Amino acid sequence: MYCPACSHDKNPPGADACTNCGLALTHLDAPAPNGPVEASLVTDPVSALDPRPPLTVPLDATLGDAIRQMTTGRIGAVLVTGPGGDLVGILTERDFLTKVAGAPGFEALPVSRFMTPDPETVAPTDVLAFALGKMDAGGYRHLPVVAAGKPVGVISVRDVLRHLTTVCQDG
Repeated sequence: MYCPACSHDKNPPGADACTNCGLALTHLDAPAPNGPVEASLVTDPVSALDPRPPLTVPLDATLGDAIRQMTTGRIGAVLVTGPGGDLVGILTERDFLTKVAGAPGFEALPVSRFMTPDPETVAPTDVLAFALGKMDAGGYRHLPVVAAGKPVGVISVRDVLRHLTTVCQDG
């Protein structure tokens, strides 16, 4: 790796500092975004998606309570909160299809039995690429946005696509 300060070109690839003069080289090794979409993914925070406020249900809610919230709010996921308001789980449309469908009297069953406990989350300040990577790795369509343990929003794959479409139109 070439050092711009002393012109030393014998630094190993990925070196933290120049072996000749000691100049920090880590900032030179960072990938540079190629185009507006990549720039947005690596620089824009999750908050740029303007996450919608989360619809929540308490841990002791029933599936009937949760599905009414989802239907009324026209959303695909509700966040489950504990007594102090901390996020403890998420219940999604997929959970209803894979875990609940066919359960007799499901409306009275507890959310806690079917929710995904301790879901992956992002902070409002995390970059979009980080959030998208979590969604891809876990196969998630919804990701809670959490600040200080409390849910402050939910983002979806559709939110990311909508944002990137706007970036493409502006670029």
